Amino acid sequence: MSKLVIVRHGQSVWNLENRFTGSTDIDLTAQGRHEAEITGERLKNIHFSACFVSALKRAKETLDIILSVIGKEHLPVYESAALNERIYGDLQGLNKADTAEKYGAQQVALWRRSFDIAPPNGESLKDTQVRVLKYYHEEIEPHLRHGENILVVAHGNSLRALMMYLEDISKDAIAEVDILTCVPRLYELDEHMKILKAENLT
Repeated sequence: MSKLVIVRHGQSVWNLENRFTGSTDIDLTAQGRHEAEITGERLKNIHFSACFVSALKRAKETLDIILSVIGKEHLPVYESAALNERIYGDLQGLNKADTAEKYGAQQVALWRRSFDIAPPNGESLKDTQVRVLKYYHEEIEPHLRHGENILVVAHGNSLRALMMYLEDISKDAIAEVDILTCVPRLYELDEHMKILKAENLT
């Protein structure tokens, strides 16, 4: 049996400002760093073999804090842009409320939540899932098949894309799924990668 823990990074400056962040490389807030410390405390009893993280600093700093809290700074860390947040294109940097006023709340909701509709010059969740699952199958899953416990720190949409696959969530149902900052989700998997248990660690 192996364990997979997925964690969305702690609160970022643009999360706090209610702006579309996407692939923009934004720092954590003090609150985000505190959230990462709490997450580390929740993960102290899991013995990880390796960690995977996006190439964006809000995820990397979150992971660094977690590893410091659990005393595992020596663990192998694999960084990849394949785990980066979905690209929000022309929406990146814009305030979400202002964008809804400009384009209409319904249109912005479609860009944010639909599976296959992308914002202008951005990625849909479907686009994001293609790169995330390719990386998962090629790089992460082999570790799990060897019985290792793995930690993945990434982003709301890249992790929603992975959750959709792992938990067989439909295109319609995924629109209602929110991943909160620094709330670890634990999966226990058998040797065939069947999920035995899935739960948030709170």
